[in-house]
Amino acid sequence: MKADPSGVLTGRHYFDGNHACCEGALAAGCRFAAGYPITPSTEVVERIAKRFPHLGGVFIQMEDEIASSIALQGAVWAGKKAMTVTSGPGLSLMMEHIGLAAITETPCVFVDVQRGGPSTGLPTLPGQADMMQARWGSHGDYELIALAPSSPQECFDYTVDAFNLAETYRVPVMMMMDECVGHMTERVDIPAAETIEVTPRRYTTKKKGEFKPFEPGENMVPDMAKAGDGLRFHVTGLTHDERGYPVINAQAQDKLIRRLVDKIRLQADRIVRYEEDAVENADVIVVSYGITYRVALRAIEMARAKGVKVGSHRLVVCWPFPEKRIRELAARGKPIVMAEMNLGQMYWELERCAAGKCKTALVSHAGGTVHNPEVIYNAIMEAVR
Repeated sequence: MKADPSGVLTGRHYFDGNHACCEGALAAGCRFAAGYPITPSTEVVERIAKRFPHLGGVFIQMEDEIASSIALQGAVWAGKKAMTVTSGPGLSLMMEHIGLAAITETPCVFVDVQRGGPSTGLPTLPGQADMMQARWGSHGDYELIALAPSSPQECFDYTVDAFNLAETYRVPVMMMMDECVGHMTERVDIPAAETIEVTPRRYTTKKKGEFKPFEPGENMVPDMAKAGDGLRFHVTGLTHDERGYPVINAQAQDKLIRRLVDKIRLQADRIVRYEEDAVENADVIVVSYGITYRVALRAIEMARAKGVKVGSHRLVVCWPFPEKRIRELAARGKPIVMAEMNLGQMYWELERCAAGKCKTALVSHAGGTVHNPEVIYNAIMEAVR
């Protein structure tokens, strides 16, 4: 289906990434948001608070991030597309409810505008050190999806994508922004509503007595129902059967958790997205994501000016990790350099997938500012010696 025109601010704008994220959520059909102010993400919900009342939406400032991360799930089961927005310390508080969203298969979006950490860290300065927490922060086995925009335009585009992915696979989806992308202002072109593809929620057509809220459907994803429609359903964080009723034994656990994991892993080729440039004949490949991708481009230009054949692989969807493609690139035997604004969180995934078939190198940065392009350039030149 196409986007609701009332939620699409069509035209050319100059937005920061946080404001563009808000507009992407509106275009995707989000009409409920809960949040608690936290630097550097607050501008997203400030704009939501201004825009939602004109579109029939609801924004609630909750007492903390814990309350925010459960309020949006109630809104989803009441029939709304919903999101919350935070930064590192708030994301830590939300982890239990990310696990709840995973086991209850609640489609929703968590926006994390990353800053330097741990703890209070660097509230106003950038980081990319929440990547592993986004994937593994809640306990137990589960899968989710995470995207990393590198510009305000992509903050709009990928927020729409995040909601579409959440609805398609009934999972929480993470928007892994960072302070630089959130606060930089650039041109954002918002297309007409009739050109924006929006994935509707797949509600059941089954009658009362036939519907089971966790019965696998297409691609192992159950259809949904919403409160008040007259269908009986039970939603719990306990291990449950297809009716949603708690079943506390190993057999039920294995059946449920394998499906929650497999509905993402077995569809990874459809979910994974990356962008590449000149990788096939490259002497070295640079892997990056988010704001670091834009810095890496400058380093790649510098190396190419010296005659080095440098390819670029940019993660768009970070989780699931593009394991298959990284293995293919590693099999070429040429070195791979990864730059990220942490001490190696995604690099360890790259190294695992490379499996010793090529030389790998990490260009790390603990946050607080972006890389100096010369540091990445030096790593590229060292890799090809």
